[in-house]
Parts: sequence; C-alpha cells; structure tokens
Amino acid sequence: MNERIKQTIQQSISVKQNLLSDDNIIKKLEAIIELISNAFNNGKKVLFCGNGGSAADAQHLAAEFSGRFYKNRKALPAEALHCNTSYLTAVGNDYSYDVIYSRLVDGIGVEGDVLIGLSTSGNSNNIIKAFEVAKEKGITTIGLTGQTGGKMKDCSDYLLNVPSTTTPRIQESHILLGHIICELVEEKVFA
Repeated sequence: MNERIKQTIQQSISVKQNLLSDDNIIKKLEAIIELISNAFNNGKKVLFCGNGGSAADAQHLAAEFSGRFYKNRKALPAEALHCNTSYLTAVGNDYSYDVIYSRLVDGIGVEGDVLIGLSTSGNSNNIIKAFEVAKEKGITTIGLTGQTGGKMKDCSDYLLNVPSTTTPRIQESHILLGHIICELVEEKVFA
C-alpha cells in the first residue's frame, strides 16, 4: 500500500509539472485572470457549472470569489448554478437534465458575464448547452476539462484542458488552476 500511495502522489505531481511547463496554459490563465478581473470591475458576474465532483469544485471556486480568498474584502458576484435544488429538480423533471444550466444562464446571464464550466471529459451535454446559450447572450465561456477537451473544446472561448485522462488527477488540477485564478483576480480587483 505504501508504494501505491507514493505512486498516486507522483502521478498528481507529474500532471502539475506538465501544466507548469505548458506555456499555452500559462498564457490562457493570464488572459482569463484579466477577463474575470475586468468583468468584476465592470459590475458583471461569474457563473460556474459542473456535475458530480466538478459541481463540488464549481461551488468551491464560486465561494472563493463570493466569500474570500486571502483578503478580507467585499463579496464578488459569483455563483454555482446547481445550488438551488428546487430549481434543479423542477427543471430536470419538467424539461430535461440537459437544460438545467442553459435555462438558468438564459434567465440570469447578461452580456459581459463569464461562465466557467468544469467537466473532466469535456462532454457534459448540460454544460455544452449552457455554453451555447452563453454565446448567444455575449457571455464569455471558460472550459476546464481533461486532456482532449471533448466537445467543449469547440464551444469554449478559453479552454484549460488538463494534460491527463484520469478523473481524480484532472479534478485536482482544476482546483489548482481555479485557486490561481481566484488568488490573482482578488489581487487585481482589490489592489
């Protein structure tokens, strides 16, 4: 068991080493940090969506903005779209689980907002549909996926595709990338 534990830790480190050496990902992160900082400075909001563990990560990252990260400061308008269970179960039951996010983006999203979708496969239909509605409304989309990007590769304005095909390693890196974004956006907005 000792070796298995060390192997898992090493796999996680290797994925992060690959992120560290990927200049394209670093440049995209810089652009995303600027984009989100500008959105907040212009009174816009950041919306998050995901399924399962990615929903938990989406909620975690939204809370870093709306609560605090390092600084005691005013709340930033960020929300994970799956947190209203009455809405989620009503729309899932009355329409389809595939439209739970797109209907909410249509209802509360405005031009200049940012929508961040987390999907390890990049193939979550409900996130893809939300990105389609976001584009119609002038909302910038950021996809956090695994190695291939899946279908989200073609519908994301910005794609952060973690160089792994292993779900836990991808999710660990999504939190790392999200924390980098939260930290540096907080610094820029509250300089």
